[in-house]
Amino acid sequence: MNERQNHTTRQNSAVTMIGLGPMGQAMTRTLLAAGHPVTVWNRTAGRADGVVADGAALAATPGEAVEASDLVLLSLTDYRAMYDVLGGATASLAGRTLVNLSSDTPDRTREAAAWAADHGAAFLSGGVMVPSPMVGTEAARVYYSGRGEVLEHHLAALRPLGTPEHLGEDPGLAQLMYQAQLAVFLTTLSGLMHATAMLGTAGTRAGEALPVLLSFTDTIGGMLRAGEDSPGTALDAGEHPGDLSTVTMMGATADHIVETSTSLGLDLALPLAVRSHYGRALENGHGGDGWTRVIDSIRTPR
Repeated sequence: MNERQNHTTRQNSAVTMIGLGPMGQAMTRTLLAAGHPVTVWNRTAGRADGVVADGAALAATPGEAVEASDLVLLSLTDYRAMYDVLGGATASLAGRTLVNLSSDTPDRTREAAAWAADHGAAFLSGGVMVPSPMVGTEAARVYYSGRGEVLEHHLAALRPLGTPEHLGEDPGLAQLMYQAQLAVFLTTLSGLMHATAMLGTAGTRAGEALPVLLSFTDTIGGMLRAGEDSPGTALDAGEHPGDLSTVTMMGATADHIVETSTSLGLDLALPLAVRSHYGRALENGHGGDGWTRVIDSIRTPR
C-alpha cells in the first residue's frame, strides 16, 4: 500500500465508541459525519438507538466493540468504569489504542496507562474542553497526552472531534489540564449561582440577573489581561505587582461579600473560601501585593 492509500485508509478508519452519554453521542455523530465507520457499546443499550439510526453499529458486548476497531474511544463517568467495562475484554486489547476521554485524577490516569500497556494496548488520555453541542466545531479543543507517535497515527480520526493539542508523554498531563480548566469552570458556575441567589433576595428573577452576570463574565478575561502583555510571566517570576488591585482592596471586597451573604441568609461556603485566600495573604504581610499573591495559600494550605 502506498502512502496515499495508507493516508486514505486512516482517514476512513473504523472507530469504536464506548459510553453514550451526551458527549459520547456527540463524538459518535461527529465521526460518522467525517466518514468513519463507528461501532458503539453502552451499558444501557437503548441509549444507542439514536446513533444507530444515524449509521453506527451496535456491539452486543464490550469485547465485540473493542474487536471492531483498532481505535477505541472511551467516554465514561470515570476511570473505574473503564475497568468495569473492559475487565472482561482484556484479551482483545492487544495491538489496539485506547483513548480515554473520561474525567478522573492524573494519578488514576497514569495507572490506567500502565494497565493498558500490561494488556498490550497503546494509551492516550484526553480532555474535551467544550460541552457536547460544540464537539466537532471550530471552537472545540481536545488535549491529549501519551506517546506522540500514537496520537500522530490516529490523528486523522481524532481531529474531527476538535483541534488536537499534545501536551507531552506523561499520560497524566491531559487530565491535569482538563481538571485545571474545570476548576475555573466549576467555580465560575458556583459564583454565578451565588450571585443569582443574592439578587434573587431582592426579587430579581434569574431571567433578569443571568444575562447581566454572564455579560460580566465575558469581560473578565480582558480585565485580567489589562496591564500585562503576557499574563502569568510576572507570577512565574515571583512578582505580584499591586498597581491595579491589591490584596488589601480585594480582601475588603471579599469581606463585604461574606457580610452581605450572611445578612441575606445564603450559603457561605464559596465566599468564605475566597476570603480565606486573601486573609492568609494579609496575615503574611502581602497587603500591598496584587491579587495573584493568593496563590501562596493555595500552593501551601494550612
